[in-house]
Amino acid sequence: MKDILDEKDKRLHEKSLDVTFPLKDEDKKTINDIIELLTNSQIPELAEKYNLRPGMGLAAIQLGIKKRYFVVVHEYDEGKFDNYVIINPKIISTSEEMIYVGEGEGCLSVNREVCGIVPRHARITLEAYDMDGNKIKVRGREELAIAFQHEIDHLNGILFVDHIDKKNPFKNKDLYREI
Repeated sequence: MKDILDEKDKRLHEKSLDVTFPLKDEDKKTINDIIELLTNSQIPELAEKYNLRPGMGLAAIQLGIKKRYFVVVHEYDEGKFDNYVIINPKIISTSEEMIYVGEGEGCLSVNREVCGIVPRHARITLEAYDMDGNKIKVRGREELAIAFQHEIDHLNGILFVDHIDKKNPFKNKDLYREI
C-alpha cells in the first residue's frame, strides 16, 4: 500500500473527483488494503506489532489517489468491526444537534497533537455507492457521524485542523455537546 500523505502535502487540499463504475481492480485492492490497515490499527497487539497509529477512517486522497471514496472501519463492540466503503458520497440530511470530540479529532495525515473544537453534526445520512456500483443509504450517529464528516472533508480538500479557530481553539464550546 502507498504511504499516507502528511498534512503538508498540497494534494490533501485538492477536491477529489467522482469515481466511475465499474470500479477498477486497483481501487478494489486499495479499498481492501485500507480495510486491513484500519482494522489492524484498532487491534492493540497488531497495531504494536506493525507500528500502526490507530485510525478509524481513510480517504483515497490520503494515499494520493484523487478519487471520491473512503473507508471507515468502526469497532462497534470489543474486537467486532463494521466496514463502510463509501463511494461518491452526498450528505442528504444532518441533525441540528452539534457535537465534538472531547479529546480532539485525530487524522492519519496529521502527525501531531492538535487541540481545539471541530463542530460536527451528531447524526448524518449519506447517499453513496458501494463497490459494485449499487446506490446505498448510510446513517451514522455520534462517533460514526464524525468519522463520515471527517472523511467527506478529505474528499473536499479540507483537513480537520482547518475547522479549528486559530486564535480561539475552544471557541463556542458551550454550543456543542462533547462526546
